[in-house]
Amino acid sequence: MRQGKISESVLKRSVLKYIDRSKEQTGKGAGVGEDCAFLTCGSGSLAVSTQTFILPVTDAVKYALYAAVNNLAAGGSKAEYVTLAFTLPEELPEPELQQMMKQAQEVCRELEIQIIGGHTEVSDKVKAPVITVTALGAHLTGEKVFREADRKIPQNNLDIVMTKWIGLEGTAILAKEKEKELLMRYPGSIIYTAQGFDRYLSLLPEAATAVMSGVYTMHDVRNGGVFGALYELAKRMGVGLSIDLKQIPVKQETIEICEFFDINPYELLSGGSLLIVTADGEKLVEALYEKGVEAAVIGKTTAGNDKVVLNEDETRYLEPAKPDEIFKIDFMSV
Repeated sequence: MRQGKISESVLKRSVLKYIDRSKEQTGKGAGVGEDCAFLTCGSGSLAVSTQTFILPVTDAVKYALYAAVNNLAAGGSKAEYVTLAFTLPEELPEPELQQMMKQAQEVCRELEIQIIGGHTEVSDKVKAPVITVTALGAHLTGEKVFREADRKIPQNNLDIVMTKWIGLEGTAILAKEKEKELLMRYPGSIIYTAQGFDRYLSLLPEAATAVMSGVYTMHDVRNGGVFGALYELAKRMGVGLSIDLKQIPVKQETIEICEFFDINPYELLSGGSLLIVTADGEKLVEALYEKGVEAAVIGKTTAGNDKVVLNEDETRYLEPAKPDEIFKIDFMSV
């Protein structure tokens, strides 16, 4: 199998096929585009999501934590606790493990969540730390809102709103890890600005605003970029899409860095961006703007199965997400 997130076909035939969904406590479980599960535990509720980060980069713990917490935010919930699991290479010095935990605690403090457990082991089978984060939350207001919307709003002709800009996470990683190479072509202002894109990673502000505004559903943009996320969203909803490429927000720094490495910004790791399906996209964009969150209406859901991206007179049909463009980059070389 190829590096990165497994394909939809492999997921269906080798993973989802073997999951028993009969237990009553599962409100919403695993599926294509379903990154957050909702469970009933006694008299309460629980939202759970697990994410693994494998790139050998400096801030790997930060990216893993945000990925798991954002999955819950996209499900209309807020993470309260996380568990961390590290699989470390034999040659990793102990001070680096300490630094990983310091970063984890800093991120958790910022997000107001608590580390409640995990597991750490060393293996000669890995060359860089493999980080797995499981996020748990108890607030399922968003899930109730989504179910209410499901009963009241037709699935076609809904607006699709995207927050912030594509490629934020991937751009920040590349700008930090490949700084010397990039500075040979671009001025420092471009690279240093791009390195700060990880300040946009949290989806909590826009997810909370969206839930309060009333939305159909949400999906965080990450592996496979915006093209992969749009496909998963449409697949989950059982609808088609009509997307205007020119309306998809992208930073100039992302364009320049992607051009340098000859990778597609629309298929690049895009943590920090959220897709929101709603009946009135412009109203939601205004509400988000009032909260300091940039957003744009990028298209609509349609009847049928065609998932198209329009760029003037050109038409592209979206396909299942391929391995993220970030995996084309060698981060192990000095």
